This record gives sequence, structure tokens and C-alpha cells, in this order.
Amino acid sequence: MIPEEVAKILRKEKYAIVGRHSAVKKCRWLHESLVNNRYCYKQKFYGIKSHRCLQMTPAVIYCTHQCLYCWRVQKGDIGLDWEMPSEWDEPEIIVEESIKAQRQILSGYKVHKKVPYEKYLEAIEPKHAAISLSGEPTLYPYLGELIEEFHRKGMSTFLVTNGTQPQRLAEITQPSQLYISLSAPDIETYKAICRPLSPKLWNRIMESIELIQSFTCPTVVRITAVKGLNMKKPERYAKIILKGNPTYVEVKAYMYVGLSRQRLKFENMPTHEEVKRFATQLAEELSYDIIDESEPSRVVLLSRLKKPIKIGKE
Repeated sequence: MIPEEVAKILRKEKYAIVGRHSAVKKCRWLHESLVNNRYCYKQKFYGIKSHRCLQMTPAVIYCTHQCLYCWRVQKGDIGLDWEMPSEWDEPEIIVEESIKAQRQILSGYKVHKKVPYEKYLEAIEPKHAAISLSGEPTLYPYLGELIEEFHRKGMSTFLVTNGTQPQRLAEITQPSQLYISLSAPDIETYKAICRPLSPKLWNRIMESIELIQSFTCPTVVRITAVKGLNMKKPERYAKIILKGNPTYVEVKAYMYVGLSRQRLKFENMPTHEEVKRFATQLAEELSYDIIDESEPSRVVLLSRLKKPIKIGKE
């Protein structure tokens, strides 16, 4: 169970707690899509409709990292400690309750003057699950079954992992698209930014990146770019990334939001121009091309493809 003190913080941050260890949260871009007809980079790049995207996690406060840039509450933020769950909820329950939570979150939009009713009806029937909100999803022992359950409901899935559990990645059902986060070009920077439970986890991330090649779904290495900390040594990043030969590399700016504001400064958030400059250097090292970008999200997409594969379903 999530300690009550932590649950209060999560609720204050607008998380809807699902079961004993999962959570859902409305993305800013879901609101923007409904109210202002603006959408996030996942729609621009991959065809994922922002208003039909369910942002969730099966392990909201459980992680192998304590990244400086993470927006969630961490043990060091509040001086509390907690253990991993002794029992885990079934995938079917998590999926059903996550969809229910999403519908509850969206209930106010039903009568919103700026939201077309037809679009609201679409929104309460999500077609995509971003398994990425908070925590490390590969700690959930039934992750493969969770992905399968979303797929059974006709939903696509993006799985975002920090790569520290390669054994779990090797056995899961493939998501619609797999992301592995790479936050540092070397182990020293990794220990400073990600503050892992063990420095040995760096080697596990390297294993996971090599494992990318065994996936048939599109794969992504994502770099969260933190100004003054990890926007350096593009040649070292490239050497690591090429071991996995991912479909894409996303270079995305750290955003000064949530609990990360207690650990970093506003100045650590790079501009889109700074992100693109670093992405250009990285693209040269990789022999990838910049094939798209989204200035509002401060993200640049690199690939050897001419254009990204559209995942979104109607």
C-alpha cells in the first residue's frame, strides 16, 4: 500500500490512485486537445490522439532511480521510507480501474463550453496507454500481462522504462512502442543525475539498450536533456545508443514541474533551441537525421527513417 502521507502528496499533485500501487494522471496535452485543439508531440510524431491517451503507471512510487529531474515525490523529498508491495494487483483490475479513473477525471469536460461533445465521448474511451507516468513499470511483475490486457481492449501501448530490469524486458509482451531512458553519457554523470539504488544498475541499462535489437516494435532511446548536467559528450551517447540501433532517438527538454523543482533550478530547463543544438550534434555522431520536432514540447526526433511510423488507432 502507498503510505498515507505519500498518497496525500500524490492527490495534491492530481494523481488518481488506482488500487494498491498504480495511478493515473491527466496530461496537460489531454486538456489542451479537448479545450484548445492543441496536441502533444506523440500525436504529431506517431499519430497518438492526445485526447484519447491514458497516462498511467503500475508502480507510482516504486523505482530503482531517484532522478533529479523526476516530477514525482521521492523518499528524500519528505524524509519517509517505504517498501515494495508484498502483493500486486491483477492486470485486469489495473486496466479497468485506470479507465474508470480517467473517465472520472474527464467528467467535468462533458459540459465544458469549449469541448465538442463528440470529442468528449471519444476521450472517455481511451485508445492509447502511456505506461510511463511515474515510478519504474518493469518492477510490476505482471507487466507483460498488463500490456496484453490493454491490447485486448483495442488500445496501443507505449512503455517507458529506465532500463534497469533487462530480465523483465526480455520476457514481456511487446508494447506498440518501447522507450528506454538514457540520462547520461557515462557512469559518473549517471550516478549524479539518476542517483541509482546501486551503481551496478548502469551495466543493466547497457544490457537493456543492447536488448532493443530483439524487439520488432518501434524502439526509442530517450534523453531527458538537463541544462548544465547531461547535455555533453554526444559522442559518448552515440557509442551507447548504437549498441541498440533504435528506430528513434528522442531528445527532450527537462521540464521544471512537480517535485523536481525542489531538486533543480528553472535554469536547468533548456530552450528548444538548446535542445535542437545538442540533438544536431548527436545526430551527426549517430548518422541519424532530424526527422521532426515539436517546439511546444521542446523535443527533437532523430531516426534513419524518412518519417516516423504512425501507431495511433481510431
